Amino acid sequence: MVEVLQCAVYSMFANLLLGVLACVLAWLFFRWRKVKLYWAIRDVAHQPPHFIWGSLTFLQQKNVGLWMKEMYSRLEYPYVGIWLFWRPALIVNCPEIGKRILSKDSEVFRDRFLRSGKTDPIGHNLFTVKDPFWSTLRNQLNPAFTQAHLRSLHSLLFRKSKQLVQRINEDNTAKKIINLRMVYADFVTDVIGTAAFGVSSDATLTGDSPMRTVTKDLMNLGPWRGMAWSSIFFFPELTDFFGFTMFPKRSTDHFTKIFQSVAKKRSVEGSDKKDLMDALLKIQQDAKKTGGEINDEVLIAQAAIFLQAGFNTTATVLTFATYELAYHLEAQEKLYKEIVELKQSLGEKDIHCDDLVNLTYMTCVINETLRKYPPMGFLDRVAATDYKIDKNLTIPAGIPIYINAIGIHYDPKYFPEPEKFKPERFLPGNVRNIQPNTFLPFGDGPRRCIGQNFGDINIRYALALILLNYLLRPLPGTPKPNDCEIEKNAIFFMPSGMMPVEFVQRNKELVF
Repeated sequence: MVEVLQCAVYSMFANLLLGVLACVLAWLFFRWRKVKLYWAIRDVAHQPPHFIWGSLTFLQQKNVGLWMKEMYSRLEYPYVGIWLFWRPALIVNCPEIGKRILSKDSEVFRDRFLRSGKTDPIGHNLFTVKDPFWSTLRNQLNPAFTQAHLRSLHSLLFRKSKQLVQRINEDNTAKKIINLRMVYADFVTDVIGTAAFGVSSDATLTGDSPMRTVTKDLMNLGPWRGMAWSSIFFFPELTDFFGFTMFPKRSTDHFTKIFQSVAKKRSVEGSDKKDLMDALLKIQQDAKKTGGEINDEVLIAQAAIFLQAGFNTTATVLTFATYELAYHLEAQEKLYKEIVELKQSLGEKDIHCDDLVNLTYMTCVINETLRKYPPMGFLDRVAATDYKIDKNLTIPAGIPIYINAIGIHYDPKYFPEPEKFKPERFLPGNVRNIQPNTFLPFGDGPRRCIGQNFGDINIRYALALILLNYLLRPLPGTPKPNDCEIEKNAIFFMPSGMMPVEFVQRNKELVF
């Protein structure tokens, strides 16, 4: 009798489990069917999604920018439907629609989609925070990035650029193969550390400093960091589940100590540097005057994201520009002659940022580098309200949108022979032929990159002094620019290899 009852209980329990399983499977089926048909119902071009990954099957296999570029050429439509796992999103390939989203209708698209985890100490930064806090932060940080402040950095930029040339000379003498990205990261870390935080260091000469320890950690992009960045940008809910953060913990701890040390010193001694650190401390002081509170964690978050974005993008653009010039001797010679003419016109005076920003061909070289290698291949926004994309499509609030900047940059309709490095396309006589809203290396509208001019002047000083002293040549056996490997675990568009070139000294003595 007992055995019969036990069998009956087991049978009932098994039937219950089967019933629950059937309900779950039925729910998954109908939910998946709804997800899968989301863009088809709206008559939006798309490729069938993967059951788990949606459209993100490329993750950990290729850089997001490369995937965006492929999506642009694969589906030639003004916009394309995708899925972030099971969440619908939209890629915009049309410059006019992109302009409306980024600028004209930016009130609807004030926020980015990405976010870091709730426990991330640097998660509330200018790059990720939502409006209206973003607007307040942006307005208060703008003074640290004015042209007047950039001019005040001349002596620092000139000194560090000289050290960069000396470092290359020493490595050449020692017959070392120069890892472009590492050397440029040393240089840019020094400049940012001193210009933004007042932290002096000699990484440009030695390859090491307290701040460089932080940025070296940030350059280590293994699979786990790749998962963290993918979650931050495409599935923010996972950041809380896995505890993903924008910086590795060791980097965060190290940077926090540096920041707090500088902040404490300035609170005692005062400061009139008007740099990023001063701007951040003023935000905190102003909040106290009005009865509010901005804690140290918020300040550190802003400082950290500027270091992360600044050193990474500037060092990467310098790497690609140097590599392309080594393979394009005619362009290199034009830029060299322009810099020499400037140097000769100045006589004994040092090259100054006011002179460098007026170099026409240097602007062309930088812009063409940014066209081929935009720091990020896409610009993300999220709609705050339902939004009419065009007469055929209205997207609901909360839908993530990605402006396909790199796809537009490589469209032959806008940039003929897009795979070729052709700085001349940005000459004053030619730039008028470039369709508006098709060149988006730093975004557009209110959320345009705040550090764009800071990075630009870094690049100009470095290129000017390097080319005054060295002829750049490709090393045998190295890949051509278009064949260089792009980091698959990164969100930023950056090389994964060394990308070395030969530096041939032009004169017996270094020229400054």
